[in-house]
Amino acid sequence: MTELTKLGVAAIRDGVTSGAFTAVEVATAFNANVANAKALNAFIVETPEKAIEAAQAVDAGRAAGKPLGKMAGVPIGMKDLFCTEGVQTTAASHILEGFVPTYESTVSANLWEAGAGMLGKVNMDQFAMGSSNETSYFGNVISPWRRSKIVSTDEANYEIIKSPKNVIRTVLPEGKARLDWTNALAPGGSSGGSSSAIAARLCPAATGTDTGGSIRQPAAFVGISGIKPTYGRCSRWGVVAFASSLDQAGPMARDVRDCAIMLEAMAGFDPKDSTSLDLPVPAWESCLNSDLKGKRIGIPREYRLDGIDEDIAKMWDNGIAWLKDAGAEIVDISLPHTKYALPAYYIIAPAEASSNLARYDGVRFGLRDLPEGAGLQDMYAATRAAGFGEEVRRRIMIGTYVLSAGFYDAYYTQAQKVRALIARDFDNAWASCDLILAPTAPSAAFGLGEKNADPLSMYLNDVFAVPASLAGLPAMSVPGGLSKQGLPLGLQIIGKALDEQAVLNAGLAIEQRSGFTAEAGEWW
Repeated sequence: MTELTKLGVAAIRDGVTSGAFTAVEVATAFNANVANAKALNAFIVETPEKAIEAAQAVDAGRAAGKPLGKMAGVPIGMKDLFCTEGVQTTAASHILEGFVPTYESTVSANLWEAGAGMLGKVNMDQFAMGSSNETSYFGNVISPWRRSKIVSTDEANYEIIKSPKNVIRTVLPEGKARLDWTNALAPGGSSGGSSSAIAARLCPAATGTDTGGSIRQPAAFVGISGIKPTYGRCSRWGVVAFASSLDQAGPMARDVRDCAIMLEAMAGFDPKDSTSLDLPVPAWESCLNSDLKGKRIGIPREYRLDGIDEDIAKMWDNGIAWLKDAGAEIVDISLPHTKYALPAYYIIAPAEASSNLARYDGVRFGLRDLPEGAGLQDMYAATRAAGFGEEVRRRIMIGTYVLSAGFYDAYYTQAQKVRALIARDFDNAWASCDLILAPTAPSAAFGLGEKNADPLSMYLNDVFAVPASLAGLPAMSVPGGLSKQGLPLGLQIIGKALDEQAVLNAGLAIEQRSGFTAEAGEWW
């Protein structure tokens, strides 16, 4: 690893613009890290040549005296949900393996226009369905973090030796303490490839998508920042759909400023997307301000769940104290329909997924499984059975069931009514507060395989993230501290529609006061 790969978006952009180093030097350094960290399985496709080509264009533009873009010289990871012209796009599913788009998503096109380069397509949960990045057809993504566990009460006189791939082993005198760092951890999902790659310094930033927390939860799990903007801020055109009324693209990066920079490059009106907001893109970076005097921060009592994890509760209290120190007033609020958010989400999202994924039938693109002598219906069934993973099939079945005759009104219509009530809860809350502070996730990262046997337990990871998604509100996760086992914990800020600036400002205030500097180990 070189010093260049320790830099974030702002530092790289400013260094390239000033001539302190070249964009090609940056791309070369990150390409090397990506090549040396295959054990994390963070990338499905690596595109080192794309990163170098974009860097060469930036360096040539600077030499010619041309103005450089907001992301000049910054190589990024592109979540494999965004269609990229000439580069395989699979949504981490076997059914799309080998699909190479002939067009570019609006978000990725905006980033290339701003001077960013692509290091590759990062791994993810299949069709963005998952909270641990274990549903990918291309294998689990592994977090670069490790969980510490004291297995002896005598902590004296131990020596820690760091071995390759971040596995910590200990050499001890007989009878002394042993500190083990074992068990591969989930990087969160569905944007787990993005979070793992950033945390391991394989890229300074990456795109993510958030349907019910898939930017915020993985950001919390690995100690980085990520923001889901207001629904419609970033175009969905060219993004493989999961749940169309919920999906929203956003940036994931090492800190709040980097997220603001990248969001400016990603956002904007797109006439090709009927849900795109026809509004100018604010100057989020230049307007960053951690002074929160006059701001009221709401603390929702319904988020204080019975038996809440002690580490999460302590971090939340710390976040409240930090925002008070920044000048904000803390107020108690109620979001009474919060307890219905998760059930409503897991009706609405699978219903929309069932409809969206009907297009994958083996006829037009992607996988085709055609048994000998099979008819059209047999081909549909065989292709979808072979192409979709277990979690995707589960959600399609749930969605098809709740949309079926006799159940549509009982489930889907009722869930939409609950969604309206949840949105109204937020509208009522804004009468007494400007922002809301809550944990991002109910726990720190869990081990790979720990929750696979219980889908409901996995779904509960979204309990704090889903309400803002159902309401289409901007929400951000920033690191808030470490658990007793040395793992990152995230604080979530939720804002009013279109008020990303206030969300970013509050995130900056927390960032400046938390003193969070912990990083995952090196993987090369």
